[in-house]
Amino acid sequence: MSAIMSAGSRNRGYRGWVLPIAAIAVWWLASSQGWSQSGLLVSPEKVATTAWDQMASGKFWRAISASLARNLSGFFIGTTLGLVLGCLLGLSRYFQRLVGPSFNTFKQISLFAWIPLISVWFGLGDVAKVVFLSLAALVPVVVNTCDGLRNVPPNLLEVARVYGFTRWQTIIGVMLPAALPSIFTGIYLALVYSWLATIGAEYLLVSGEGIGNTLIDGSEHFMMDLVLFGMVVIGLVGWGLNALARTLERRMQRLYGIAPR
Repeated sequence: MSAIMSAGSRNRGYRGWVLPIAAIAVWWLASSQGWSQSGLLVSPEKVATTAWDQMASGKFWRAISASLARNLSGFFIGTTLGLVLGCLLGLSRYFQRLVGPSFNTFKQISLFAWIPLISVWFGLGDVAKVVFLSLAALVPVVVNTCDGLRNVPPNLLEVARVYGFTRWQTIIGVMLPAALPSIFTGIYLALVYSWLATIGAEYLLVSGEGIGNTLIDGSEHFMMDLVLFGMVVIGLVGWGLNALARTLERRMQRLYGIAPR
């Protein structure tokens, strides 16, 4: 029975490859059969050659390392501040009344509306980009952490009270484990937003190397093979970051004895 279930699970995993493989097949047919007269429709072979050239020359490694360094720095700063602020808002009614209205106003401001101020305050270099990415990661973590802590089932809190838990024991042993799924939802969103913001920052704060700058170079010189290569890299990196987050979530769930989603 377990072997059958395992085989079924593997088959479900393979289904996720159907659409990408079909898209590549249609793309290859369109380019090889001349379905489009536009010279901007490049073949998969041309994109693969460009990818090899970018990696062999070292341009790709410099670009991806610069983008990931910015992304991870902004993500960790924003997530850390978001967890602290979210916990304070979720656990303290006084802090909620003091800071909550201001934060609710702050989160309504479009992320890209901060670009002019950030560029004036911090310039166009890496510091400005990291600040921008931190803002992208901050809001979803704060919102989901606060909601998770404020929506802990009352029966769990009643059990903690009956057993005589202190406030700190209740937070660590009851509230945080119960809020963990919501917290990880915020972290997932922070990963998505910060990676998208990385590309946006490299477009709008053009300074230094990065995958966003690779896309800019390709579009300015009408090199669609370079643009498509950059798009594939962006998608694969986003997928990898999400897979890493899910692995960490499963380990935390095992640590706290929570059933995986």
